[in-house]
Amino acid sequence: MKKQYDVIIAGAGVAGCFAALHLPADKQILMITKKGMEECDSYLAQGGICVLKDPSDYDSFFEDTMRAGHYENRKESVDCMIRSSKGVIEELMGYGVDFARNPDGTLEFTREAAHSTNRILHHEDITGEEITTHLQAAVKKLPNVEISEYTRMVDLLCKNNRCDGIVVLDGDGELHTVFASHILLATGGIGGIYENSTNYPSLTGDSLALCLRRGIKLEHVNYVQIHPTTFYSEKKERRFLVSESVRGEGATLLDKNGERFTNELLPRDLLSQEILKQMAKDHTKYVHLNMMAITKFDIAKRFPHIVKHCLECGIDPKKEYVPVVPAQHYFMGGIHVDLNSHTSMDHLYASGETCCNGVHGKNRLASNSLLESLVFAKNAAGHMVKIDGQRAWEGRKPRYISNLDKSLSELAAIYDLDLDSLYDTKDRDQENRQLIWDEIDRENTLMDQNAE
Repeated sequence: MKKQYDVIIAGAGVAGCFAALHLPADKQILMITKKGMEECDSYLAQGGICVLKDPSDYDSFFEDTMRAGHYENRKESVDCMIRSSKGVIEELMGYGVDFARNPDGTLEFTREAAHSTNRILHHEDITGEEITTHLQAAVKKLPNVEISEYTRMVDLLCKNNRCDGIVVLDGDGELHTVFASHILLATGGIGGIYENSTNYPSLTGDSLALCLRRGIKLEHVNYVQIHPTTFYSEKKERRFLVSESVRGEGATLLDKNGERFTNELLPRDLLSQEILKQMAKDHTKYVHLNMMAITKFDIAKRFPHIVKHCLECGIDPKKEYVPVVPAQHYFMGGIHVDLNSHTSMDHLYASGETCCNGVHGKNRLASNSLLESLVFAKNAAGHMVKIDGQRAWEGRKPRYISNLDKSLSELAAIYDLDLDSLYDTKDRDQENRQLIWDEIDRENTLMDQNAE
């Protein structure tokens, strides 16, 4: 690991990778990831990725997204995502992503809850894994990208509302300061702070906690989506998600008596409420998902990984009901960013689930997450290039050049670093979790007061 790069990307999911792929080949890039590259939530997205099929679908796509978000979405962000979707899909296919096709070779569009039409592309029931593996493979081929796994970002090098780099703790427990012209935070969501979540437990909102400590603007941290249907288990482990697509293709939800009790295609927040109400009424820990109601195709071929997981847990979804329960799934709030994924701090960007660009509003429309991450990560890369062009024209030297050879203790004084606390990851983790929970409680209190 060097002392200086052009761009540092914290995170190796679809947002981080797509940004790296859209930066010029002469930019030296450091990409770090807290765990291995495959331990990111981008891998876990089952359902698919939305796309504007044709111009006539724009109005309904826009309205579906706004309605699901309770009209708290930023309209300009929704517009940007939708209009950029076709180009992003074409790029993904250029990287080898294999979307399902009809017998005549055309792309197969499926549907999920709260969509008014079929506009979702998928690869079996592991769309996220298909996209992520191809993007990561492409990034690994780039000679200008250095990837450092099991490397944790523990602080930002900030001064006068300007980010000069990051502090990392490597796999050997050593602290390093790394400088860059631009820093992109793409570290995922906050599922790791919840007892029941579909997220990897390592996703604990580290970037959010750092921004709270550094006075960087956050937005809607209390906007957390609960997925209605995760596989119920008595074990304390990451909850296995049973994709929205299963219900989109016809599976039904049943109470303890085997009776259907709701519209399965409600937006996720409303459907979760209906399930929780039914569980309370029935005095049960879960409800039943009836995948046997899907008769137009073999569910083992359309949803092979979901069926496999059920079988491994002793449930045959072709013959019996699947127990499902709501669990924390997705984070709509986060670090406030604009259309270029730029935060309130100069030279600091954020993309993917760790940021809030306003696309999702109060509730995410199914299969918009992968698309949103890709569109705005690409925007971030484009904005970095634009800023560098302006700097080159002005003939500026790197703003942090005088600090490159300073000792760790000298840098601690310049950037207000508490070195002892940065080594103690256990206490730091607990403090970070509490910071985020306190912010969630604060925003919930404000929301309740405004509602009165």
